[in-house]
Amino acid sequence: MTLDNAATAAAVPTGGRPLKAAVTRAQGGARRRAFLLVLPLLAFVFFSFVVPIGQMLHRSIHNPAFADNMPMISAWFRDHPTGTVPDESAYAALVADITAAAEARTIGVVGTRVNYELSGTRSLFTSAGRRAARLEPPYAESLPALDDAWASPELWSAMRNVSTAYTADFYLAAVDLTRATDGSIVSVPADRKIYVDIFQRTLLLSALITGLCLLLGFPVAHLLATLPMRYSNLLMILVLLPFWTSLLVRTTAWIAILQGQGVINSTLVALGIISDSERLSLVYNQTGTIVAMTHILLPFMVLPLYSVMRTINPAYVRAARSLGASSWTAFRRIYLPQTLPGIGAGSLLVFILAVGYYITPALVGGASGQLISNLIAFHMQNSLNWSLAAALAAILLGVVLLLYWLYDRLVGIDNMKLG
Repeated sequence: MTLDNAATAAAVPTGGRPLKAAVTRAQGGARRRAFLLVLPLLAFVFFSFVVPIGQMLHRSIHNPAFADNMPMISAWFRDHPTGTVPDESAYAALVADITAAAEARTIGVVGTRVNYELSGTRSLFTSAGRRAARLEPPYAESLPALDDAWASPELWSAMRNVSTAYTADFYLAAVDLTRATDGSIVSVPADRKIYVDIFQRTLLLSALITGLCLLLGFPVAHLLATLPMRYSNLLMILVLLPFWTSLLVRTTAWIAILQGQGVINSTLVALGIISDSERLSLVYNQTGTIVAMTHILLPFMVLPLYSVMRTINPAYVRAARSLGASSWTAFRRIYLPQTLPGIGAGSLLVFILAVGYYITPALVGGASGQLISNLIAFHMQNSLNWSLAAALAAILLGVVLLLYWLYDRLVGIDNMKLG
């Protein structure tokens, strides 16, 4: 112990408590008060962000619809390895479960769960549920007599796959893979491959939109940063104006502008550039998605760039010019490197917003302009396959986190400035 520490420990204030203990107690009280001040914010983040994401990740691997309502056949699958040919005991267990599920009015839930793995099986289960109680042994003959599909190896393989509450099959489906009858993982048929293509389209369009926002936003931010304050404030109002307008209004405005009879096509026809029969298809496709989303996300690129450019001392560029550098050399070697924190922040912000955008692609994208968020919404609202939607969302979250990690390794998150 040094002399200073010994003196501090030995010092006794008027209250009779050692000074070091008094300081430690005071610091502990300050930390507790600080924690209590941020506790409401931590609780809000936990219940509005951490818990929903945790539920989503759990939903992506958990679906007990079949296992809870078909316990006997699920037990048979656990007791017999993959590849075992169904015998009379398997059919008897299946008929007993179908009968019980029909009486409990959960046969539709069971059929829907199997239908996620093998299309067209929901009606098979509901139809069997209405007649299962009248079946007689041997069930290995009477059940296939209702429909030949009950003897199909593909159906039994699908039921085996869904017989456990926890499964990774939804992640396989999210990347266009499935399990064969022998349990091996194979690619789905070419006519059913959709998710990988949509993931690729989402990432490519998001990267393109980010590049366009940077290309358009950089000169605007530079102009904002170099103009006198009275003019800069006026131009900033024009940049912020879209934030004061409803997103739905802005998106529908682009439909009116880009449609076949819209402003752009009508102007081109009036100027004689194109004929009336050659009107351009600018909406309900990828073009509409790119144009509308670039306009909507452009302010998110301009503001980080402006916040960084405003702090750059113009004397640096003037000094480079006075030393013989050309305008391009001074911009490339002096000005541009100082704007990299703003470029990184704006690009990361725009890209992350773009990959998760839903409303704009849904309204102006058409079939070719849909993004993965639209497919997630479809499974949440229409097909009700929440587990697959959660798996798609989890993969999208993983891709964003991976890109964030790569940005941190290559550029450094400490160099990102949002203001």
